[in-house]
Amino acid sequence: MSLDGAGGFRLGIRANLGQFSLLVGVNALVGGMLGQERTVLPLLGQQVFHLEAFTAALTFIVAFGAVKAVTNFFAGTLSDRVGRKPVLVAGWLVGAPVPLLLIWAPSWWWIIGANVLLGVNQGLTWSTTVIMKIDLAGPARRGLAMGLNEASGYGALAATALATGFLAAHYGLRPVPFYLGIAYAGLGLGLSTLFVRETRGHARREASQHVVRSGELHGALSTKQVFLLTSFKERGLSAVCQAGMVNNANDGMAWGLFPLYFARAGLSIAAIGTLAALYPAVWGLGQLVTGALSDRLGRKWLIAGGMWVQAGAIALIAAGSGFALWAIGAVLLGVGTAMVYPTLLAAIGDVAHPAWRARSVGVYRLWRDGGFAVGALLAGGIADLFGVAEAIWTVAAITGASGVVVAVRMYETHTRVGNHPIGSAGTPRTASLPAHEGTAAPLP
Repeated sequence: MSLDGAGGFRLGIRANLGQFSLLVGVNALVGGMLGQERTVLPLLGQQVFHLEAFTAALTFIVAFGAVKAVTNFFAGTLSDRVGRKPVLVAGWLVGAPVPLLLIWAPSWWWIIGANVLLGVNQGLTWSTTVIMKIDLAGPARRGLAMGLNEASGYGALAATALATGFLAAHYGLRPVPFYLGIAYAGLGLGLSTLFVRETRGHARREASQHVVRSGELHGALSTKQVFLLTSFKERGLSAVCQAGMVNNANDGMAWGLFPLYFARAGLSIAAIGTLAALYPAVWGLGQLVTGALSDRLGRKWLIAGGMWVQAGAIALIAAGSGFALWAIGAVLLGVGTAMVYPTLLAAIGDVAHPAWRARSVGVYRLWRDGGFAVGALLAGGIADLFGVAEAIWTVAAITGASGVVVAVRMYETHTRVGNHPIGSAGTPRTASLPAHEGTAAPLP
């Protein structure tokens, strides 16, 4: 662990490079657990379990999204109370049976049950890797840290979606594509148990130097206060929450409907797998650029612009036909999501006090991943009533409107003087403060 000469914890990616890099690798395994489903499961529902209604076929996403959203909230609270590492290890223990259930499932209810466990796994593990990287990175490179975190997760998701598509084309929808998930779960549990270290000490270090933006953002807040502040009362935090929810609503639609939409157009499983992988691949790799870019340019307009790019990409997929045009739409959807995803997390880190930041991240991820369930229900219901294209158009319009909300409601959360991120009064956040000014309540 990285300590300074006074016995305190050092902040920064470079100062904590070993642990930071390990957590990047762990989150890649977390993303791979999700990627094993992206191509295969919608097709499994229709071809093996003979689900005709789109709403029924997307129930696994509803179960996953609802459970993951709630788990995110508790992951943040538990991380403050018992530490980050125990929550991470618990997430891997819950996720270990998932690929086996997907392989052996005799009915669709087993698939839904597997996705309940996957939702708990993703909520505990992904939330914790986010919180731990924010702890280690400190305020100056928070956008870069989130870009690296999300790039590793969604890059692995894309690679796994592509791999499972080709495996399914050669060996069938089960069991071979899910062997990857077995390997990911074993590696993730082993690395998290044996090599990952606790990071709450780094959050305490930052809390001792943190500059509060206003009186209501001080360190001594209850969980109820954090929920209300993050969800509704604080303009920057609440704008981020709604954008995250809409972003994952369109991702839930893309996950559940796009493979079926492309299959109805006559594309092969391998081609569907390529399209299913292209969007998260661009999303994942793009975050290597956009996370760091938000540290330089700010958060607000990357988020608003990213929502508008996503809306245009979804509209292009609804309006177009053929692999080439859909591939362009998938690339643009990946670009727009890359602009938004790490920037939203970085904005939460900008505003939330280190003493309750983990809980604020949990609240944000509650709303964001609730979007999976909202998007699947909305898209499935509209597709059953009016058609798949109409469902895609509806989600495109909602995504564009979310960008307008960000443009109107959100303020810029990350401004700089020289090389230092600053608080609302223009004071560098890393500056020492008098005991009465901006001091934090101690972390649990």
